[in-house]
Amino acid sequence: MTGYAPAMRLALTEAVRAGARGEVPVGAVVLDADGSVLAQAGNDRESLADPTAHAEILALREAARVRGEWRLTGCTLVVTLEPCTMCAGASVLARVDRIVYGAADAKGGAAGSLWDVVRDRRLNHRPEVLRDVLADECAAVLTEFFAVRRMREQ
Repeated sequence: MTGYAPAMRLALTEAVRAGARGEVPVGAVVLDADGSVLAQAGNDRESLADPTAHAEILALREAARVRGEWRLTGCTLVVTLEPCTMCAGASVLARVDRIVYGAADAKGGAAGSLWDVVRDRRLNHRPEVLRDVLADECAAVLTEFFAVRRMREQ
């Protein structure tokens, strides 16, 4: 376990809140260089009718607003699920120093599972990636959400 467990617990809280709203339960937190929380968010695609309203994007936007600049150098993105290509790309473009995630996403992960967007040597910025922080807890939130959804659909 790394020192990112407390931030991941905040991200898990955001994920659970998102799930309660009917969103896929993913949560994200952006920490500044000192480890203070700049922003936190959960998925909000359904309620905002916005395909880009992933937890990571919303948290990165808020962190940039709080800092007053789009460059999030020195920051860490903590997210319950491995970022997709959009969110991984946004993390690179925002210049975050590191991405910390819980559950791997073999179907759509872009930080090492299916793709490795964030460490592509052709890009001008490559965040450090730390994986599997509270992975079982992060995966359990998603597993439970989809199990309940499948039961309701039957």
